[in-house]
Amino acid sequence: MQKREARVARKTNETDIEAAICLDGCGTAQVDTGVPFFDHMLSAFARHGLFDLEVRAQGDLEVDAHHTVEDVGIVLGQAVAQALGDKRGITRMAHAAVPMDEALVLSALDLSGRGGLYWAMDVPIGAIQTFDTQLGREFFGAFALNAAATLHVQQLAGENAHHLLEAAFKALGRALSAAVAIDPRVEGQLPSTKGAL
Repeated sequence: MQKREARVARKTNETDIEAAICLDGCGTAQVDTGVPFFDHMLSAFARHGLFDLEVRAQGDLEVDAHHTVEDVGIVLGQAVAQALGDKRGITRMAHAAVPMDEALVLSALDLSGRGGLYWAMDVPIGAIQTFDTQLGREFFGAFALNAAATLHVQQLAGENAHHLLEAAFKALGRALSAAVAIDPRVEGQLPSTKGAL
């Protein structure tokens, strides 16, 4: 089977980003966004989703990391959508609950063609190095919209911001990996009663 992969670039007055993903990878990541904690989260997403991921981002970090984080979400979501192609044969819907010490986060998604984030997380407001913890929601929202995925992220337990965010990124990786998996029982078919996604 040919590997499903895509590369997307986006340049604005605020950011210059290029991302590539292989959905049929083994979890390798080469990530450089200028935001170390965000690099760690994207690497965890790739490792636990078994995606091969490359992200290079230059942004206006002298302002803050907001534009960089959100725009990486946009580009990565677009890359996932392109790599999926017409979505024939995929599982489509999946979920994963991931523990990280005291934190437990559920990610459930549907590659429905209707992008939207439903965020039920109470992440303490603060900073992890140069990463504003409120940017987690910005990344997930941009990713879901541009991947055309209905995405629920729900906190089941936890209070440590690092643990909650890391569990969320890992859960997204696991759930997306299961959703993009090819189901041999429906080879070549669209996973929809409408016949379109």
